[in-house]
Parts: sequence; C-alpha cells; structure tokens
Amino acid sequence: MLNEIGVTQVTIPLPFRLNHVNCFIAEGTRGWTIIDAGLNNEVSRDIWRPIIEKHDVSDFILTHYHPDHFGYAGSLQQLTNAEVWMSEIDAEAGLTYWEPDSIDVVNDNYNKCGLPENLSQVLTTDEESFNPQVKPYPTIQHYLEEGMKIVFGKYEYEVIFTPGHSDGLITLFNKENSVLFSTDHILPRISPNISYWFRGNRNPLQSFMTSLEKIKSLDVDFCVPSHGKPFRNANQRIEELLEHHLERIAETYDAIKQPATIYEVNQQLFRNLNVHETRFAVGETLAHLEYLYLNNQCEKFLQDGTWYYQGL
Repeated sequence: MLNEIGVTQVTIPLPFRLNHVNCFIAEGTRGWTIIDAGLNNEVSRDIWRPIIEKHDVSDFILTHYHPDHFGYAGSLQQLTNAEVWMSEIDAEAGLTYWEPDSIDVVNDNYNKCGLPENLSQVLTTDEESFNPQVKPYPTIQHYLEEGMKIVFGKYEYEVIFTPGHSDGLITLFNKENSVLFSTDHILPRISPNISYWFRGNRNPLQSFMTSLEKIKSLDVDFCVPSHGKPFRNANQRIEELLEHHLERIAETYDAIKQPATIYEVNQQLFRNLNVHETRFAVGETLAHLEYLYLNNQCEKFLQDGTWYYQGL
C-alpha cells in the first residue's frame, strides 16, 4: 500500500523495549519530504546517510517533539538545508523540555510524587540522558496548522491536530484513499503513552480520548503508524483504546479509595518496569489521576511535601 501511494518507510531501531520508530520519505511539492527523524545517534546517522545522498530533501515534517521523532532532525537539517515544519506547541516543547531549568521543574515535581528515596533523581537522570540525543535542535521555519494541506507522495494530506500523546501531536489524512498517517496517536499493538509531565495540557488523557473520537468520525480504512505495521479499520482499534483507558480510569479510582500518593497508585497499575519505563508509568498514572481530579471524581491535597489523591 505504501508503494501505491508513493511513500517509502524508513524504520530506525531504538534502544528501548519499543524497539523501532517508523519514519517516512516521499516526494513533495518542492523536493523530497521526510516525516520524523529518529534519535540523534550513530544508528540514525548510518540509516539516513545513503538516503539523503540520493534525494534532494527540501522539507521535514516533525509529528511531535518526543526524542525518537525529533532527535536527529537538527542534524539532518544541517546536512540537507531543508526546512522544518512542526506544530507551534510541540516546537516550543522540543526546544525547551531537555534544558536544565525544565528538568529541574520535573525533578522538583518527582519529589512530590511519593517516590522511594533516590528514585526521583534516577528518573531525572534518565530524562537528562536524552539531551545529547535531541541536539543540535532544528530551526523550525514553519508551524503546522489544523487543516493545512501537504503533498506527500502521490496524494495530498490534511493536517489534523490530535493532542494527547503530546500536546501538539499531528496526524495526516488523505480522504481520497482513506489513509491516515496516525503517528503515535493510534498504534496497532500498544496504547500510546499518555502522560502529564508537570507542564502544558493539564488533562492529556481527556485530550487523547477527544482526539480518538475526532479521528473515529473519519472512518479511516488504512492506518500507517509510527510504531508497528500498517493496519486496516482504524475505528476498531480506536474502540479498543477507548475501552482500555476507561478500564484504567476505573482501576485508578479503585486505587484511591483511601488517600494514596502518585507512586502508590503507580505501583498498583504497573509491574516489572525498568527505569525508563517507570518514568513513563509515573507520567501515565498522573494523567489518569488528573483526569479524575479535573472531572471532579477525586480530591488531592499536599501533605508533608507529597501529593495525595482520594476518590469522592
């Protein structure tokens, strides 16, 4: 199907349990366009080098600011002189999140999550480890806007804002062929991580579910994700994701019948995680707790420097 629409997938290995990211290249209106870039590391460099030698790359579309999509963009831009397109929200996040002041804010908030001794510093160190994998930063010349049209391969795609996994995540939809580049919004085998990182959108889980309903209305036939293989019938997968998070919300509510810290709830929702995965688990736990709080289903209070949540 990708060949039929004039798109080539470039799969880049990642050093995590989620062990790859799908990037894409196709002809655009001014030359070749690349969607997403991988981490800034030797693996990405080796994969992209022969590709950019053979193609006159004029534009990069960055679907969101997370390191596996954003990290190598600055280096690729320097090698190709291409222009970068990104949502304004995630452009701001990508250029600031890994800076020391931002990491300090995250660390201060980890200390309020009720984490065991030293775990907040361990998680912060994991955050800091991404710094060299996202620099040099790209220069972002253009902001993607809702409804903008982009030629990618043989067809034109509409930019659709689908916040949740990140505050400024975009997807790309071609109505003619009912094709959606779902990026990290809809994945075939796993639920995208929906985390609150102590900044930006206070209720990313609500945004994610609203974005799923937004895409559901399109009744997408063919879905091209950033992790995993393309699949059909996006609405079936959307229903599965919505059901999963409704179950998670119920489990989170059950965990706060008595006052509980963010970490105590996290321990009930997740098991057997390494440090990198624990950071995402804490963020996702907090997103579910904040969903309950902002929907008036629980209260929260600060006691001895630690946040506690309790169901109403």
